[in-house]
Amino acid sequence: MTRNALPLLRSRPVRWLAWAFVALLSVLVVYGVAGLIGGALPANSWRTVPQHGVRIYVEDNGIHTGIVVPVDAAGMDWRDLVHADDIADPRYARYGYLAFGWGDRHFYEDTPNWSDISLITVLHAAMGSDDTVLHVEHIPEPIPDSSVRSIMLRVDEYRRLAAFIRASFALTPDGRTVSVRGYGPYDAFYSATGKYDSFTTCNSWTGRALRNAGVPMGRWTPFSGSVMAWL
Repeated sequence: MTRNALPLLRSRPVRWLAWAFVALLSVLVVYGVAGLIGGALPANSWRTVPQHGVRIYVEDNGIHTGIVVPVDAAGMDWRDLVHADDIADPRYARYGYLAFGWGDRHFYEDTPNWSDISLITVLHAAMGSDDTVLHVEHIPEPIPDSSVRSIMLRVDEYRRLAAFIRASFALTPDGRTVSVRGYGPYDAFYSATGKYDSFTTCNSWTGRALRNAGVPMGRWTPFSGSVMAWL
């Protein structure tokens, strides 16, 4: 380092930038550690797995987790909220399962994959947003693997899960959903209830939904790994 560089490093703007960088790094570290601790603290830590009931699935694409349920099971028919003409190709509505995920509209619509993440999108979501959506996909029954987990729920557990998801839809005064087309021909985004921020993420929504059904889960699950680790 030359002597000419020392005054620059000692200047007020540079010191402020250095402090800002250290503060941001500290916040990220604290947030990450808190997320790991919150995801490790158990809720509904004991549950007998039923032999019969309604089988659901939890899927993870590396960013967002989602809950997959039958279109019609245990007296719960989703077709009063999710309609075939909401998607680009109504033929996909013939599939027997729906995948639900909740989150900030901009984050969801702009980041279908890790490669689509931008700093602006992350900062916008972290600051908080009342513009939230439910992402709904019409899909065949999933095959469990490293990114898809299967859970058998009792009928009453499934109905509690369904009630939680249904309450996440923002309805018009006459009880209808509001949707826009999704990533492809088989999915759509629906206006949702709730505020998204750093503490209420798409993955914490999944965790709350599963806890509401009685599934063992961490008390705060801001990351996809926090959810999947319990399943």
